[in-house]
Amino acid sequence: MNASFGIDHPLLATRDIDALRNRLISLGFTMTALGKHPWGTSTSLAMFQGCLIEIMGIYDESLIDELPAGDFNFGRHIHSHLAEREGVALTALHSTDALADSKRAEAAGFQLAGHLEFGRDVTLPDGRKGRTKTTLALLPDPAFSRLSFFLCHQHRPELIYVPEWLQHANSVQGICGVTVLATPAQQLALLPRLTALYGPAQDQSGGYAVQTANGPITLLTRAALEATLAPLPQAISDQTPAIVAMDLHYANPEAFHACLTSSALPFTQKGGETLLGAPEMTANTLLRFRDSKALLTKR
Repeated sequence: MNASFGIDHPLLATRDIDALRNRLISLGFTMTALGKHPWGTSTSLAMFQGCLIEIMGIYDESLIDELPAGDFNFGRHIHSHLAEREGVALTALHSTDALADSKRAEAAGFQLAGHLEFGRDVTLPDGRKGRTKTTLALLPDPAFSRLSFFLCHQHRPELIYVPEWLQHANSVQGICGVTVLATPAQQLALLPRLTALYGPAQDQSGGYAVQTANGPITLLTRAALEATLAPLPQAISDQTPAIVAMDLHYANPEAFHACLTSSALPFTQKGGETLLGAPEMTANTLLRFRDSKALLTKR
């Protein structure tokens, strides 16, 4: 499950959404068919209870300025960051009340650009049809735009978190943390807002962590991050903070490792954790996988 301001879904912007989607399918994820937003972005999802993985590309550059929220254009934001490099360009935080949660975010020091509402028609596995309703509250960061957030409120969760759509061959159950690349100065600039939302930060070697409803947001310097995880792609610099790693947890070790092995993607294992190699193949984002039972034991 998830709660307000939990990690809902970082948006992995990619220049080849078909290739990335097929790569994730080979890892055992159940990915939705490619969809389209009215602001020119294409999308595919791996859905879990209360969160998801979203990969995103551009299908029509002529639409990227459609449906602005104040002076923020969702499509142009993704397009601009994708022009620089692949990777997380924007991150959704879970919301159970977009209006109330956006006021809380503003009180914590975030800037609200505005709200977007949209929906899409869905057909459920039993044949019933419905239309989703989603409200986004956009919280762009003018100083650190790649670390901009938005609140995502699903008004019809029964049309989103459908049991059949939450099943993945690799048994992955959801997100359990993200890691942000940030210099010490950037970390100090970010902490006041994060601690206002999540409470006191915990010291880490090379940074800090704050605890959300479904895992930590960890801020690390490049040296600390690479010592903990792996070398980052050359395309990633620390000139602006960005989410560069995502943690996911799985329920069935045998099923997970069978999918991992059959994918033919490189990986390493250390201390009961599995790190997918070649982050260039997953939109410049390091993916780390943890056993759900071991994760519960640590907590």
